[in-house]
Amino acid sequence: MIELRDVQKSFGALHVLQGVTLTVETGSSMVIIGGSGTGKSVILKCILGLLRPEAGSIRLDGTDMTRGDRDAFLARFGMLFQGGALFDSLPVWQNVAFRLLRGALKRPKAEAREIAIEKLRRVGLQPGVADKFPAELSGGMQKRVGLARAIAADPEIIFFDEPTTGLDPIMSGVINELIREIVTEMGATAITITHDMTSVRAIADDVAMLHDGQIKWSGPVADMDASGDPYLDQFIHGRAHGPIEAVR
Repeated sequence: MIELRDVQKSFGALHVLQGVTLTVETGSSMVIIGGSGTGKSVILKCILGLLRPEAGSIRLDGTDMTRGDRDAFLARFGMLFQGGALFDSLPVWQNVAFRLLRGALKRPKAEAREIAIEKLRRVGLQPGVADKFPAELSGGMQKRVGLARAIAADPEIIFFDEPTTGLDPIMSGVINELIREIVTEMGATAITITHDMTSVRAIADDVAMLHDGQIKWSGPVADMDASGDPYLDQFIHGRAHGPIEAVR
């Protein structure tokens, strides 16, 4: 579904992506791991076209992502943002139905609300939450609202940016379980970026380790612990010593 070949992206003298090559199979759940500042979010932004690489290619379903109707291209995606990124001034249902109330996916208001309430139910929230504002919800509930928004338009591809950041272990487990269930039910292709190894093991089919602007290892999550790759081994076990230098 998604193919990156030798993708390079710099910001001035800072070379963030230095030849990233990665393939994400249709209907699979890929998790990209790596330290802070290694370029995980930059990969997502390049795929979405928010950033333009200086070199390399990115293909979606075999088609160059820089060609064709951009609105139609973006309509295939859903995204759960790291901090939730909910609009404080909008009630929950309008947050969930944001894409359904405008643009190419616009639906009648009553229909959009109905879809929003259905998606809220899917993530375990009662219809009464629909008319509340984000500030009235706990962090875990806000994250579920963000997940409901990500799936509101039934996208083919879903991005999850640090989906469990700021959540306690129990709520993190709930969110991981929801993500796995929803991706499987929808048959969606998913890319998640995270530091949380519990999330990796819960939601990944495949894992890619990003370091120094390159994919150091990629493969099935079942092969991760016995990979023999020193970068991956140090990261997943949280060791201070190894090829990845800790910033002090």
